[in-house]
Amino acid sequence: MSVRRFPPVPESVSAARRFVREALGDQPHETIEAAELMTSELATNCVQHARTDFELAVDKRKEVRVEVRDEDRRQPTLQSPTPEDQSGRGLRIVDALADAWGVIPSPGGKVVWFELLPA
Repeated sequence: MSVRRFPPVPESVSAARRFVREALGDQPHETIEAAELMTSELATNCVQHARTDFELAVDKRKEVRVEVRDEDRRQPTLQSPTPEDQSGRGLRIVDALADAWGVIPSPGGKVVWFELLPA
């Protein structure tokens, strides 16, 4: 398992994508691209909404599992943005691409996770 902590700044989103790409380097290209996109959405949520440091964990022992832990106790919800809305699509993207995903509340915040099954 690969783990790294990031500060709540915009540059952390691209750094999180690179971290996932490197951690999944031996996976199929489609898996890496999907994991990068979903990680980008979850990291963006941490920067824009949680505004706390966040920890990213990548596990590829069976399926690919990515966990994003932050210190905000508010639970994310699926939004239904209109075409004019500039945000609100992050969890919709995760919901569409992941084989499974969820939120685990904790006393110190939450973990938002997703899994991709082997091709």
